[in-house]
Amino acid sequence: MGFASPFPDVHIPEVSVFDLLFRDIGQTDPDRIALVDAAGGVRTTYWELIERINATAGALAARGIGVGAVVGLLAPNSSLFAVAFHGILRAGATATTINALFTAHDVAKQLTDANATMLITVRALLPQAREAAQTVGIAPENLIVLDGDGETATGHPNADDLFAPGAPAPQVDFDPATHLAVLPHSSGTTGHPKGVMLTHRNLVANMAQIRPLLAMRSDDKILAVLPFFHIYGMTVLLNAALQARATLVVMPRFDLTEFLDTIQEHRVTYGFIAPPVAVALAKHPLVDQYDLSSLHTIVSGAAPLDAELGTAVAKRLDVRMNQGYGMSELSPVSHSMPADGGRERFGEVAPLSSCGWPVPNTINKIVDPATGDEVTYPAEGLSEPGELWVKGPNVMTGYLGNEEETTAAIDRDGFLHTGDLARVDHTGRVFIVDRLKELIKFKGYQVPPAELEALLLTHPAIIDTAVIGVTDDDGEEIPKAFVVRRPARPRDTHAAAGGARQAAPAACRGSSRGAAPRTNRGSGVGALG
Repeated sequence: MGFASPFPDVHIPEVSVFDLLFRDIGQTDPDRIALVDAAGGVRTTYWELIERINATAGALAARGIGVGAVVGLLAPNSSLFAVAFHGILRAGATATTINALFTAHDVAKQLTDANATMLITVRALLPQAREAAQTVGIAPENLIVLDGDGETATGHPNADDLFAPGAPAPQVDFDPATHLAVLPHSSGTTGHPKGVMLTHRNLVANMAQIRPLLAMRSDDKILAVLPFFHIYGMTVLLNAALQARATLVVMPRFDLTEFLDTIQEHRVTYGFIAPPVAVALAKHPLVDQYDLSSLHTIVSGAAPLDAELGTAVAKRLDVRMNQGYGMSELSPVSHSMPADGGRERFGEVAPLSSCGWPVPNTINKIVDPATGDEVTYPAEGLSEPGELWVKGPNVMTGYLGNEEETTAAIDRDGFLHTGDLARVDHTGRVFIVDRLKELIKFKGYQVPPAELEALLLTHPAIIDTAVIGVTDDDGEEIPKAFVVRRPARPRDTHAAAGGARQAAPAACRGSSRGAAPRTNRGSGVGALG
């Protein structure tokens, strides 16, 4: 049976990603600023962006890249990433976006899995990109270094080499419902990375599903620090924010000081973050030195956000704090709070212990993993926990070259089995408990690590924490927590903002007393990379 989204269904156009974003650009929109590179202040208008995307598509087509080809994209956030990404899709090819922290071995493995014939990167990542390209047999002329010295000097084309010829963008013909737009890699509901096949329709559908909920406006300045290579940044920022004709203020990486500087200098209005950033915003003294009053909304995703932590950020910055849930296999957003938290539609603001409601055009089930039966949906309060299943137009077509994993993840009725435990309340709000495979079984109790982590983060002396299950001397599984302690000396405070890199972790054995009943507190976006 399941339960449907409480929001009205939305229309999903049968178009490509490029056509959805740019074909209907209005009379005034071309001169609007689309992208600002925070590091150098370079501004790109929507018209310049479209011209460069078309030029890139034309250059790629001239090099034999089109429908059926896969291009690797290994780069941090920048306006050049946006151009390259949409240029690949505009040419009719498929982009496999690669984690900028990957080693050469990791890059080569993803290129091989995706059967990529070209790799686009930047100068800072060239050593691992070149090694990976050589490993998989990509020729030097097909290793493009966007900010490099160019093909004449190095043998590797750069962005100018792509833009200069002025070859027209090709006329491409494909079915958006079946043609793959992107191949991000995700560990999904099992441990090892797999290519997630997402079509143009998947991405277009998810933009349509989240647009009325996130309510991004053309006058918003949206901070783009979440990596574009990750499905969260790709859909919500690189696609949905551009569809709204907002301005993306782009950061290549997170640094707390630069993050705060960027919000203050560019008067950022809308922020998308992950929970570690929320910890810094809630607890770091540096925050008080900046004027962040331009912010009206922050959305947290990519991992569970504890309600107390989210509330602390909202109070400290005087912003609306929301969160959602999703994963690469869902393009990625499947649950979200509306921009007003749900006040207009439901008469109340959703608690931050939830991840909001199912997005439009979706159906959910919560299924007891032990019996396979749906849980009983409550007239009030919360249901019992079960695995969350999601069905909708944003569900991937499958894992690349892995029918067995695809069949295990998507059942005959089209429901994606997320691998996450969840509860639902009488309004249809979903509360994520934890990953099914990460539950700690202690003396008959199922203890979610995320809830112990949330509890530990309420302690003022703890900056960050991770809880795992270990076996004690008696063979009993018990929780074990690693915590990053707040430095006691003032000169150490700034260093601690980055988390565990500069603060020594201390291990402690957690107790499950009081933990099992706290299963209504888990939440967050599980947008798996």
